[in-house]
Amino acid sequence: MTPTDTKEGRYIECVGRRKTAIARVRMTPSAKGSFTVNNKDLQSYFGTNELRMSVMNPLTEAKLAGKFKITAMVKGGGITGQAEALRHGVARALVEHDAELRKSMKKLGFLKRDPRAKERRKFGLKKARKAPQWSKR
Repeated sequence: MTPTDTKEGRYIECVGRRKTAIARVRMTPSAKGSFTVNNKDLQSYFGTNELRMSVMNPLTEAKLAGKFKITAMVKGGGITGQAEALRHGVARALVEHDAELRKSMKKLGFLKRDPRAKERRKFGLKKARKAPQWSKR
């Protein structure tokens, strides 16, 4: 993606995905950093500190925390899937901003779209692989 102009200035827009969650991340250089998810503050959207740390990991690893205004729209999935999709989108945006970060982000696994998802239920079974109880007679 290419940087685009807005009234605030230039921004980079990237998409992150995990399971069924999709995060559209918009990153704008800013003097004091802020993080908004679905028009809410990061702390109010993600209740646990673990999820907030997961989202902020790419910024802290690149030592760029507080240098960008990040706004994100997240849809689908659960709260953990959304946090990981957001992490994926932020890492992609950082690589778009500075190509030198690609090697470190890739090594940490932030650029990989985690392909694991719930397996579909098959007919004749109770769940994806769980069979009904077998009876001899």
